[in-house]
Amino acid sequence: MRRLAFLLVLLSLPAFPQAKHPFTFEDMMKLKRIGEPVPSPDGKWVLFSAVDVDLAANTKTPHIWIVPLNGGAKGSVGTGDSPVQQSAGRPSERILIPDQDGDRPRWAPNGKWFSFLSTKEGGSQIWIADFDGAVGAVKGVYKLTSIATEAGGELWSPDGKNILFTSDVYPQCVGTPKEVDNCNGTKLYEARDSKVKAQIFDRLLYRHWNAYKEGRRSHIFVNPVLFDTLPPTKAFSFEEAGPRDLTPGDYDAPPFSLGGQDDYAFSPDGQEICYTSNHDKVEATSTNNDLWIVPVNGGPAKNITADNPASDSTPLYSPDGKYIAYRAQQRPGYESDRFRLMLYDRKTGEKKNLTENFDHWVGSFGWAGPHEIDLTAEDEGESPIYYFFPELCPNGCYPIKVMDGFNDDIAAGENTVVGKQVIHLSELIVFSRMSIQGPSELFTAEHGDYAVGFDRISAILRGESKEPLPKNAMAKPRQLTHLNDAVLSQVAMSPLEPFWFDGAKGDKVQGFLVKPPNFDPSKKYPVKFLLHGGPQGAWGDDWSYRWNPELFAANGYVVIMINFHGSTGYGQKFIDAINGDWGGAPFEDLMKGLDYAEKTYPFIDKDRECALGASFGGYMANWVLGHTDRFKCIVSHDGTFNNESDYGTTEELWFNEWEFKGTPWTNRELYRKWSPHLFATNFKTPTLVVHGQLDYRLDVSEGFQLFTTLQRLGVPSKMLYFPDEGHWVLKPQNSQLWYKTVNDWVDQWTKK
Repeated sequence: MRRLAFLLVLLSLPAFPQAKHPFTFEDMMKLKRIGEPVPSPDGKWVLFSAVDVDLAANTKTPHIWIVPLNGGAKGSVGTGDSPVQQSAGRPSERILIPDQDGDRPRWAPNGKWFSFLSTKEGGSQIWIADFDGAVGAVKGVYKLTSIATEAGGELWSPDGKNILFTSDVYPQCVGTPKEVDNCNGTKLYEARDSKVKAQIFDRLLYRHWNAYKEGRRSHIFVNPVLFDTLPPTKAFSFEEAGPRDLTPGDYDAPPFSLGGQDDYAFSPDGQEICYTSNHDKVEATSTNNDLWIVPVNGGPAKNITADNPASDSTPLYSPDGKYIAYRAQQRPGYESDRFRLMLYDRKTGEKKNLTENFDHWVGSFGWAGPHEIDLTAEDEGESPIYYFFPELCPNGCYPIKVMDGFNDDIAAGENTVVGKQVIHLSELIVFSRMSIQGPSELFTAEHGDYAVGFDRISAILRGESKEPLPKNAMAKPRQLTHLNDAVLSQVAMSPLEPFWFDGAKGDKVQGFLVKPPNFDPSKKYPVKFLLHGGPQGAWGDDWSYRWNPELFAANGYVVIMINFHGSTGYGQKFIDAINGDWGGAPFEDLMKGLDYAEKTYPFIDKDRECALGASFGGYMANWVLGHTDRFKCIVSHDGTFNNESDYGTTEELWFNEWEFKGTPWTNRELYRKWSPHLFATNFKTPTLVVHGQLDYRLDVSEGFQLFTTLQRLGVPSKMLYFPDEGHWVLKPQNSQLWYKTVNDWVDQWTKK
């Protein structure tokens, strides 16, 4: 009885919250990686994909999920409840097709179907799902395409009569849909089965990023949709329903991209496609992407941006069909020129620069009705949401910031009408949001107090008023998905802390600090000093799986990051400052930023610091190696060691030729001035070198040269080599080894 009474007393005690543990790599692999939101035509549902990582199987598998737009109830994943049940407190998001991989969902205009990409029967093909909008469930799935070269990037035409997709094909394959597919299939299988794997090149850009071109080009195809119901009530021949190549020729359409918005779009009537393609003779030295339009029923393509020798990309038609909005740069050959938002009048051909007064890079953007454009743009470590109304500022707009935070992947509905006395951010905007403490989840906008008059908004947009919107008028994010709450609720993380200091050229420069979990201000902590890549990139309040500051801090380190000259989010002048000055102002900023942190934060142990960087950060790690002995160790991942040899082994030559103002034979002095290999006699710091065999941006030979030099100099060094990775380490178990090797190296030299 006494034992039972004791147990009853224990059960009656209040529950104590479970102690959180430091973030681990295994925790990170449990997180679901959420893709872009896709609102349904009726505004009730949002589709998205989420990637599951299986560390033991070394796989990453996407699945299709759904959440009601009026949902967002916090909790674990549901099992298919109706929106009413979910809004009563049940979880709102749920997986739609659990027994099949699925990526990139896209709604049909009728809202009764959606397409997605799946590798269920081998390579990537387009599938169609039959959707029950009343309960938000899939009634069946049907395979649409079966082409030899696989299908990706699918998109429905607004009239529902066609589905666009991209495929890497052999440009010499022409004829009927069946003839084209047979030709591509034959060439593809012959290449795979041949015992001779040699290739012959007769032009540059024969390989890109992590793959050889092998004679293939990205083309845009249109597949007719001839069925009215699912499943289709009749069989269609390949000639009837087979895909047609809309962009034939020896060009990539669309060009290679690392992500972001599509480089193609349908017109609202479904009769035309606008797409991006570069037709310059030497693609390796050109950033001259142009916008082309072509009728869906076939015909010659027309270049509508031939007057701009720099990049034009990511076209989006206005809902009323009057305009095409797109992003453009002005300086040819400079991939980090400012991205402006342009407006092309389809009737007159006139082009208007909408954001010349806005000294930020336009990121993702979308039309919210025929009058409003919403966009994201980096700003001092964040990516806020802005909006504007082109009609209210004919001489260029000053977009109005309506939401702070780090946001991306904007998808908006149509409900804004210019001319009212109160105008505001579209009620149907859906977007992704992240922070340094958690990966992307989906959000929608909740209005603040929008008693903001038409005249006031107009004055701000035209630049006649510098007064920002009052805080109570800012939109408020409402979270729709909570896929990662369960994992994140169990781990201890620290927020990002910004600081400013006087850097090179007398400019204010921003840095960031992340403290370790269970931080004790009375203790001294070693430092991981992270160097970002790009170089036109930036640290900020965002999430990364490859270089995660929280994971670096988790085992007892203070993490410090500096946005040196050349970083994005501080105006184009600040970005341009790094051109031709790689080891100058950026290095000065880094050292001054670290000096400031050491003096400002007494918990930093300045005698136990390690510098780590990848890509340009790897270059800077190599530069640091030859210019200071203040660090106990260095990690150099995919960094340039010899600027001259890098020029001969990289693929995007426009980058090197812009940054060093010519070629090694026309401006050798500048290549050599900032080349780390010429300072090898100063190398003393223990260095870990990391490189991947499939890295064609910065060839693996750069890593081998650095490691060889360190070994011959007798500098303590180690090399981590990945034969199956490119510029990024992406495979789960490779990533696990990467983090362990890097952290063990830092511990070895800073925790003695």
